[in-house]
Amino acid sequence: MGTTDTAIRTAKAKDKGYKIQDEKSMYIYVSEAGGKTFRLDYRYANKRKTYVIGSYPEISLKEAREKRDEARKLISEGIDPNELKKAKKYNIYCEASNRFKDVATEWHAVNKPKWIESHAQRKWRALEKNIFPYIGDRPVKNITAQELLSVLRLIEERGSIDVAHRTKNIVGEVYSFAIATGRAERNISHDLKGALTARVSKNMATITETDEIGGLMRAIDSYTGDIVTKCALRLTPYVMLRPGELRQAEWSEIDLHAGLWKIPAEKMKMRRPHIIPLSKQAVSILKEIQPLTGQWKYVFPNARSKERPMSNVTILSALRRMGYTKEEMTAHGFRAMASTLLHEKGYESAIIEMQLAHVERNKVKGAYNHAEYLDKRTVMMQEWADYLDGLKLNKP
Repeated sequence: MGTTDTAIRTAKAKDKGYKIQDEKSMYIYVSEAGGKTFRLDYRYANKRKTYVIGSYPEISLKEAREKRDEARKLISEGIDPNELKKAKKYNIYCEASNRFKDVATEWHAVNKPKWIESHAQRKWRALEKNIFPYIGDRPVKNITAQELLSVLRLIEERGSIDVAHRTKNIVGEVYSFAIATGRAERNISHDLKGALTARVSKNMATITETDEIGGLMRAIDSYTGDIVTKCALRLTPYVMLRPGELRQAEWSEIDLHAGLWKIPAEKMKMRRPHIIPLSKQAVSILKEIQPLTGQWKYVFPNARSKERPMSNVTILSALRRMGYTKEEMTAHGFRAMASTLLHEKGYESAIIEMQLAHVERNKVKGAYNHAEYLDKRTVMMQEWADYLDGLKLNKP
């Protein structure tokens, strides 16, 4: 049960500031000098925060509760009320600025504190490149679903189906914010369900735009979780393996001096032995983790039991922690990314497919070709690693 106006009005100052509890995490803080302010404690981006609603008696208890409910609604929608207040203070938002770009700018400023830097940059670049040039200056409430679809079709025409879907989702986030702040009444992105070209597979979501790959590589380098997980995550783009195959890596299979990783048939999806030529980058990562896990069987042991490999969701969970949604990137998506880009760069399809350990239709040939084209694959894997590092340094 909450407090009363009488209790607040008659509250006296004490030697130390103290709280008078109300409802739904709101309270009145009485300072040593006798000042009284309505405050709301909440959690945002895994941090405890306090939102100052206003001073009593300038704001009544009834008004404070209404403002508390407004703030709680913003929090439930992923908006930090303190950041929104800051945005208004620095004129990021004003009543006259209702262009889509203005609303998106405010949305980005309010949400940026809960995102890692690379994720924030990726969202902004998607809007800056694909949306602002076409509808950025249009009043957000006047843009129609048909207009948005026309813009997204331009992305599809470039062959970037996943980018079109991700951009639609980002626009939807902006519209949710516009609705929460009273500048739109409906989310037009919801009207486009089924209107875009379908992705090939939602379970194989991947990134194929070069600037976004660079952002992904930088995000991986900035990962702050467990060091074993980080090394597995860093190695993943360089080896083109399925997540289940990578997590079961054993030190006995790897020859760092020769730069080769020989995986036995029983570990591979297609039940054929597989050879991975290790790039200099891959060898460097393995040498980095060797002092930590080299005494055990697995290169990436489980955190709870060193006798077992890491969990099959570890890489996926790390991607989610970095801010990548299931529609944007999966652990399996690194293979699709490599396949797409290597084919675009003109490498022989047979070499790419062999490195990806795809099934060989001719089973007789498949029994003998696991080492075939090893020299060519070695060159390709090193060039692929160098290409990824170039993108990481903004050098496509």
